[in-house]
Formats: sequence, C-alpha cells, structure tokens
Amino acid sequence: MNARTARPLAAATVVTTALAALTACSGGDDSAPAASGSVSVAGVTIEKDPALHAALPEEIRDAGTVKVATDVPYPPFEMYMKEGGSELTGLDYDLGQALGAKLGVRFTFAPQKFDGIVPAIQAGKFHAAMSAITDNKERQKVVDFVDYSQSGSGILVAEGNPGKIATLDDLCGNKVAVQTATNQLDLLKSHQAECAKAGGSKIDIQTFPKDSDAQLALRSGKVVAQVLTKPAAGWTAKTADDGKTFDLVEDPAAPGGYHASPNGIAVSKDLPELTDAIQKALQSLIDDGTATRIFEKYGVASIAVKEATRNAAVD
Repeated sequence: MNARTARPLAAATVVTTALAALTACSGGDDSAPAASGSVSVAGVTIEKDPALHAALPEEIRDAGTVKVATDVPYPPFEMYMKEGGSELTGLDYDLGQALGAKLGVRFTFAPQKFDGIVPAIQAGKFHAAMSAITDNKERQKVVDFVDYSQSGSGILVAEGNPGKIATLDDLCGNKVAVQTATNQLDLLKSHQAECAKAGGSKIDIQTFPKDSDAQLALRSGKVVAQVLTKPAAGWTAKTADDGKTFDLVEDPAAPGGYHASPNGIAVSKDLPELTDAIQKALQSLIDDGTATRIFEKYGVASIAVKEATRNAAVD
C-alpha cells in the first residue's frame, strides 16, 4: 500500500504540539550537522564505521555529503519543527542523521515535491531520497531501494480501547471513521465480505473529508475506531494530548499494518556503492538497536524491519 496515496495526518494542532518535544532538527540543504566524530540520535551515540566510509563512492567521500530529497510535511516521517520554519525533524530525518554518522558523512535534506523526487534523482540533483516512499517494481526501474519499514493501514481507537477492537474483524457491526478517497476506505469496503462470511453485520463506514474530522468523531464517541495509515495512527496515539486521548491497535497478524508494503530509501542507480553502503549501515543500526529507538520515538516501532533489504517489492 502506497502510504503517499492516503493522507497520514491532517490535524495540524497534533503535529505542532508534539514537535516541541522532538530534539533532532536541521535547516535546509547545507545546515545538517557535520558527521565528524560521534553523533547523537534518539538518545543513541553513533560512531563512524571506517570500513563503510571507505566503501562510499569517491564523489560522496570527497564532498562529505549525501544530498537527500524529501517531501515535507508528512508526519511522522518528515515535519518542520514549527510552522513557517525550515528546521526539519521526523523519522526519516533522524534515520538519515544516524546513517550519515555511521557512514562518516552528512545526510543533507532538501524539500522537494513528492512527484518530482524520483525525476530529480535521475537528473543528478540528489543522490537519494528519504520520504516514506513505497518500494514498487515501477520505481525500481529508475532507482534502487534500501527498505527500512513495512507500513499499511492501522486502527486508532479511544484511550483504553472501550470497544475492545483487536483486529479488522472486530470492526464488523461498528461505526468506523475513515477519510474519503483513501486506500483505507477501500480496505473497509473490501472487508465487508469478510464480515458477511463470519455471519456478522457490515461495518458502518463513516466517511470524512479530512483525517482531523474523523479524529473528532472518534474523540466524541460517534465512532468506535478510525482507520488510517498505521504510521499516522501511531504518531497520533503518541502525541495527541500527550498520548492521553487515543490508542493504537496492534494486531500481531499485521505488525506493519493491513496490506503493508515496503518503504525504502531511494538511491540513484548511478551510485550502486552508495546503495550498498547505506544497506550495510542500516543493518548495523538495526542490529545495535538504534533503528528501533528511532521508530519508538515516533510511536511506530511495529513498522520497522528486522533486515535491511534491497528492492524488496514484488509487485
């Protein structure tokens, strides 16, 4: 499921309230912290790996930077520290700083419209992109992916989960909020057949023009749950009213969310050594627990992968 086709979070007040608590930030393309010596990300100190640094393409080593495109805002993956500002934060930004520290270079992020990211990499404007990009076969034709998460749709419920919702099946016979024209609406519609097979009532689907409207319905008890992208659901549960309003449903059968697909770091096909180095650096961060700490910071630990794969999408 392409996370970019279903808006993750329209409640700006949730985003701006939570950003004050985040520490990792950067300005534009030239203001990321230098990766000389150790760098601290999500409370973890990361040291340069000389072997991985040596494996980087010569142009990257000489410049000391990896130029990264990103589409902002898209919480919790990429956000501005404050409205109208240029300082960046978010899961992708933090992970990029950790990867840069491990590789001994800087990952410098620059905003770019999402539909222009891949063409900009092809044109040589950027070396890579970190922007919650779904790895798929079509994109693999022009960029390579190092996959770092699996994400699909998630279920957001009121604090304490009064409806005792544990799986999609538990939504049958209940009123459920969802944003119009999203993959999540399609998911609920397609699940109606499963409700019928189980002998239950259909899901009473309540559609809203914005995620914030759906969350208002959940706050007021008009619906028992909201279905949205799992990263957005996790971020909302963690940050709304300091985490006191919503809970994220964790279905063990769908840790990354329903209909989850891989998200990856897109890298220029002209830089295979960079792809290889990023994959090895990411695996190192997974193995030592740093990646988990970063995902936990944004309330979405369950979408993290245990193995850094390359071009994992099969369709």
